[in-house]
Amino acid sequence: MRGTPLSIDEREEISRGIAEDLSSRKIAARLGRNPTVVSREISRNGGRRAYRAYEAQNRAGLLVARPKPRKLEQNVRLHDEVARGLAADWSPQQVSARLVADHPDEPELRVSHETIYQALYLQARGELRTQLRLALRKGRAVRVPAGSTRPRQARITGMVNISERPAEAADRAVPGHWEGDLVIGKGGKSQVATLVERTTRFVMLARVPYDRTADRVALILAQAMRQLPEALRRSLTWDQGVEMAGHAKFSIATDIPVFFCDPHSPWQRGSNENTNGLLRQYLPKGTDLSGYSQVDLDEIAARLNGRPRETLGWKTPAEKLDELLKGSGDALTI
Repeated sequence: MRGTPLSIDEREEISRGIAEDLSSRKIAARLGRNPTVVSREISRNGGRRAYRAYEAQNRAGLLVARPKPRKLEQNVRLHDEVARGLAADWSPQQVSARLVADHPDEPELRVSHETIYQALYLQARGELRTQLRLALRKGRAVRVPAGSTRPRQARITGMVNISERPAEAADRAVPGHWEGDLVIGKGGKSQVATLVERTTRFVMLARVPYDRTADRVALILAQAMRQLPEALRRSLTWDQGVEMAGHAKFSIATDIPVFFCDPHSPWQRGSNENTNGLLRQYLPKGTDLSGYSQVDLDEIAARLNGRPRETLGWKTPAEKLDELLKGSGDALTI
């Protein structure tokens, strides 16, 4: 029944339940509906004292049929302000926040970031008459459902689950705990390793030429991590991709333990997943990544590390890392 509109028969059953002084939960049980559906239906139609089944049905029909002009089509000035922010490579969330800051006394210049996203995706399908530029950082023209699309991975020998990772890594209180992944290029024939420090969101990118065999990945990751001062080499968290089957060799070479996420749980590497999304602005999907040199990747990482982040109090990852390293007396050599 989920997602199905209430019928007139169900609304009459709700009316009878109210007359019998039944709770919304009991009425919902009769209908096989979620109690929230019933309680909202009653509250949006005058409450228990005023609820009438046919009036509620007519109101629902009018709401479905009523044309809903979109906010960015109606307000030309708002539309232009949003377009100006997108042209400056701002995200919809940044555009929405700056409208409040720049026009505090003009409530008509308010729009949620979700409305901007909807306008952009609808425009991409030709459904919205507007001049907004499709400037989403991830380059998508359709929304992608949340959740992993990766095939089930073979079990890796000697895996240590993320549940055994030190608590200091979970609360981001201590720097030096990293999340890693591979960004895959066109046809699955090229790849770049991404490493993100959990406390500062500092990014390192490593070129992985030829293939992503476990031995090659372990060697390249070890070379990248050995550039870090000891204070920043505490742990690495990865998904259960078979490219990390050489985790024991990596740990021997670096003295860094590797922890593995649960299957199909990308949120357990949230910082890395977010960074990979931002990275697609520079390495779009469908790109042959073998054409990027390590110098190219270092320049891209520098751009990401120089971007102010709200979660860091609008400091950049590079500034935050530098602040932590100065406090510890270490220096970053990369």
